[in-house]
Amino acid sequence: MEAPDDGQMWVFGYGSLMWRPGFVHVEEAPARLNGLHRSLCVLSHVHRGTPEAPGLVLGLDRGGSCRGLAFRVPREEEENTLAYLRAREQPTMVYKEVRRKVLLLDGSRRAVRALCYVVDRAHGQYAGVLPMETQIELVRRSRGQSGPNAEYVLSTIAHLRQMEIHDPSLERLSMGLGAGS
Repeated sequence: MEAPDDGQMWVFGYGSLMWRPGFVHVEEAPARLNGLHRSLCVLSHVHRGTPEAPGLVLGLDRGGSCRGLAFRVPREEEENTLAYLRAREQPTMVYKEVRRKVLLLDGSRRAVRALCYVVDRAHGQYAGVLPMETQIELVRRSRGQSGPNAEYVLSTIAHLRQMEIHDPSLERLSMGLGAGS
């Protein structure tokens, strides 16, 4: 079943957008996106690493489902929000900008079409599924324009825990970084 397009702009956050959206929104709700899952599958050359020492950031990759947050943007802010998100999420065009159905988990049972940034598997920065040791090494040593890679990963894990979202892969990574639970 396709979500109705009610003309409202929604944005789905599954990583740093959950804890630092950076754009004006008038509604925020827990949400689930089916058919894609949260994965540390993107080599970061800008925000959390460099081309010489890439970091590792999240992408939405095919399969499974992903819980996150959906944000409704006021009409007068849609253009500014889109420009902001493109500058933030697309400095190297590693994501495909798509609109997908997300189910709001706020008790309303609403399905909305939300803007999502899905990893482009054909892009050179797509890392796929890396061994845990490689993930730990990349995250520990990398730093980009937005700061240390470990800070990004640990902040994301902390916010997932606050939302009572258990991500086994990220939890294992946090243990490897010495962060524990």
